[in-house]
Amino acid sequence: MTVLANILIILPLIIGVVFSIVAVIGILRLPDVYTRAHAASKSATLGVLSILLGVFFHFWINEDVVSVQLLLAILFLFITSPIGGHLMSRAAYISGVKPTKLTVRDDFADVLKKAKKSRK
Repeated sequence: MTVLANILIILPLIIGVVFSIVAVIGILRLPDVYTRAHAASKSATLGVLSILLGVFFHFWINEDVVSVQLLLAILFLFITSPIGGHLMSRAAYISGVKPTKLTVRDDFADVLKKAKKSRK
């Protein structure tokens, strides 16, 4: 039982550390604000969530305590971090920051042009 409990605790911690390292490498190495925001919001969120999940399992299995604060932290981080990354990328787009190489169709450009025309 203790071996399985330790695996259940250690595995999310290792996954969290790996994703956090990937997020740091992505933030340092990626070329523009959009890809950096993607690395920060996705990889860092998954890394921190995994670490918090490992801590939750530790308290639940070893200490027999169900931490509502950790569950709320996991929930709020899961909700707010990707939304924050999206809003920062959208603010960069609206303020005119150009990506290094646009590889997908820009659907938001038409919406932005219509919004500017309607303001005038």
